[in-house]
Amino acid sequence: MRRAWLLLALLLGACVQAPTRPPGADALFDVSGRLAARYAEESFTGGFSWRHAASSDQMLITSPLGQGVARIEREGGSVVLTTAEPHEYRASDAEALTEQVLGFRLPLAGLADWVRGAPSPSSPAREEKDEQGRLKTLEQAGWRIEYQDYSGARPSRMRLTYPGIELRLAIAQWN
Repeated sequence: MRRAWLLLALLLGACVQAPTRPPGADALFDVSGRLAARYAEESFTGGFSWRHAASSDQMLITSPLGQGVARIEREGGSVVLTTAEPHEYRASDAEALTEQVLGFRLPLAGLADWVRGAPSPSSPAREEKDEQGRLKTLEQAGWRIEYQDYSGARPSRMRLTYPGIELRLAIAQWN
C-alpha cells in the first residue's frame, strides 16, 4: 500500500523534470516509447526515454501525460534515482534501487542488450529464435523476455517477466 501511495504522489507531483545532459559522443543509442509495469497488486503505465552509453545511462520515466515520474542515471558503478518531489536515492544496482523506490525491478544492466535483440554477455542465457534468426524468447538473469514484434531488425514490442513482475515495452523511436 505504501508503494501505491508513493507512486500516486509521484504521478501527482511530477510536474518538474530535471534537464537531460546533452548527447554524448559515446552514446550507443537513444530510444523512447511506452512502459507498462505490473507487480504485486499494483500497476503503472507511462512513457520512457533512454540514452545508453557503455559507461552511463539516462532514463526518464513519465506519466501517461508526459510528466516526469523518475529519472535514473547511471555513471559507471553508481546509480541515482531522482523522483519528482525531488528525492534522490543512490545504489550500485539499478534493479534493486528501482524495486525499493518504484516497487518494480527495472533490469537496466541487461536491458541495454535485450532491447537490441541480443543476450547480455554478463551471464548465461537460453535463447529461442524465429525463422528470420531474430530472438523470439530469451531467458537470462532470472528474466524471461518475449519479443512480440520487430520493426525491421530491431525489437519494437517486448514482454519481460520476473517472479511477481511483468514489464511491457513498446519502442516507438530509435536514434
